[in-house]
Amino acid sequence: MLYSLLFLSLMITYPTTRRVDVVDTYHNVSVADPYRWLENDTALEVVDWVKQQRELAQDYLSRIPLRDSILKRVKEVNTFSTTSQPWHRAGVTFFYTHDGIQNHSVLYMKRDTSISPVEVIDPNRWSKDGTTGLAFASESDDCKYMAFGKTMSGSDWRDILVMDLVTLDTLADTIKWVKNGGVSWYKSGFFYTRYPSSTDGKQSLYAGNSGQYVCYHSIGTKQSEDKIIYRDTSHPEQFCGAYVPDGSPYVVLHIGEVNQKGNTIRIRKADASGDAWQTIYENKKETFYPAEWIEGTFVGTTELDAPNCKVVRVKSLTKPVPFETIIPEGKDPISNCSWAGGKIFVTRMVDVHDRVEVYDLNGKSLTTIALPGNGNVGGFYGFADDTVLFYSYSSFTHPTTIFTYDVRMSTSKPWYKVRAPFNPLEFEERQVFVTSKDGTRVPMFLLYKKGIELNGTAPTMMYGYGGFGITYSPGFNPNYIPWLEQGGVVAIPNLRGGGEYGEAWHDAGRKEKKQNVFDDAIACAEWLIANKITSKERLAINGRSNGGLLVGALMTQRPDLFRVAVPEVGVLDMLRYHLFTVGKFWITDYGSVDSKSEFNALYAYSPLHNLREGVEYPSTMIMTSDHDDRVVPAHSFKFAAQLQHVYKGERPMILRIEVKSGHGAINRDKALSNVADKYAFIWNEMGYDPYGQ
Repeated sequence: MLYSLLFLSLMITYPTTRRVDVVDTYHNVSVADPYRWLENDTALEVVDWVKQQRELAQDYLSRIPLRDSILKRVKEVNTFSTTSQPWHRAGVTFFYTHDGIQNHSVLYMKRDTSISPVEVIDPNRWSKDGTTGLAFASESDDCKYMAFGKTMSGSDWRDILVMDLVTLDTLADTIKWVKNGGVSWYKSGFFYTRYPSSTDGKQSLYAGNSGQYVCYHSIGTKQSEDKIIYRDTSHPEQFCGAYVPDGSPYVVLHIGEVNQKGNTIRIRKADASGDAWQTIYENKKETFYPAEWIEGTFVGTTELDAPNCKVVRVKSLTKPVPFETIIPEGKDPISNCSWAGGKIFVTRMVDVHDRVEVYDLNGKSLTTIALPGNGNVGGFYGFADDTVLFYSYSSFTHPTTIFTYDVRMSTSKPWYKVRAPFNPLEFEERQVFVTSKDGTRVPMFLLYKKGIELNGTAPTMMYGYGGFGITYSPGFNPNYIPWLEQGGVVAIPNLRGGGEYGEAWHDAGRKEKKQNVFDDAIACAEWLIANKITSKERLAINGRSNGGLLVGALMTQRPDLFRVAVPEVGVLDMLRYHLFTVGKFWITDYGSVDSKSEFNALYAYSPLHNLREGVEYPSTMIMTSDHDDRVVPAHSFKFAAQLQHVYKGERPMILRIEVKSGHGAINRDKALSNVADKYAFIWNEMGYDPYGQ
């Protein structure tokens, strides 16, 4: 078997990739960029190059014998029906269902007077290949209308359409030039955020996005008639949005600036378009988001003087003043907060597990909700007069269960359980703590099948992220089952740069401190080997988006530590990431090449710029999608071209490009195919075939 695997690698002939003489200078440092031309995604030469790379990857993957068996099992474990948490408004209940084989979930509604639910939106009818999807759905306050976003081929661009919820007819209203946005209803229309239309009328998948502004659309009118409620042409790099909290007479405008973590909050009467905006909060370093309108003022969460977050109310609506603290910052960071049933539900992160505490509106502690275990919780949303709320719970080994919560009795009951086709009692979850290079204590989850002998030979996939304050907490993922049931281990380190321990943990992995993230991951990989979970020949590193950057940095800094590397839709060119689509908004985490110290940090770890000749890199499959307009595929194109240029060994360095898909798989079929190809590639390169093929 090992001979046939090596034979596959030896047969690879990579497409010829033209190199050009392009050099940029940053702070007196000259940096070559020989594959600059690959940034032009519509050029015929690029289209042809992409075709050749796709054919190479498809050919290589198709010749892996165990690939079909993996895909079959991945489909089996993902074939189960699901129902979402329901939500209600104006006597109507909404929920999504999925039958286990559809490409997309279907939205239903049930009126209080009806017996059976009614289908509202079925995205599966929109395209034969399932590449048109539902981005969001939002009902009006009176439930007469539903605004919904339609996305094509996984792009973050979406058109907003409107449905009459009585007749279920789609109206003529069409809103364009919206990217990753939704709506906030107010009376007979909604607020939304858009970008200016382009001169050619096309929505680019590569061009930088700037000039965002906020409009109000009245139902039954053309988009050209929409009122602009906020636009600042003198600050085109701002990002902004507007919303009206339930019951609030004010519309809230939030404004962010490139390279500033904080934000500005302004308000004005929602029905007074001519009024001037009043600033009630402005801070360049810490954020505040007014979430609810309670007793004549706004309440929400802020990191101002509270890196672990606190709950506050605004003391005055006429001028910026200090907040009144309702629930103070604690040792454990607040990861979520909701208001419903006359109570405040606060979710705190305790060593990467959720704990839900209930308070009254004045911040008096009432109870802590008993959960099935150490897992992940979401929900507790509703209205002030609700007596029953919904929330969901899951962990790595516990499929999602939706509970009802009786607000008056403080009791929970299971409402819906996902019946995944596996026995959770066969698998084990364990949390360990690893000491990083500078002594920092880093948590890591280990998942494996009970009873397997951990003697240093288990195929192990380490999956990481470490950025933007995002927490990777325990949650059920059926895609892990085919890996675990065949004796594999999944390791998930909670790296600095995330939000696991509040804003201080996030800050410790930003800008000039980004190397801490990679040091944490390296320490975790070394721990897996030292503790005989696996070996270097059986260890793979995987991550998506910012996690793709993690993979690229690790394989260039410690190529000896991993046998396989799979960066997915990764940020890999750290000197030019800010020039494409929404990349400039990541400067708060990565830093800017305009700053000498930040450039030095970026250049030191940028995966593209740290590939070297004469290095035995891990077998690598770079994964991207042609319609990814968040992390543009040029990152992966240039990285693949440079890797194929410098690497002279026998291991494969292939580029897998999904078509008609975006930053995430646009549908179920593509998502499962991605997983099967990833597992097949990793096991193949490890010389591991549990199916005996």
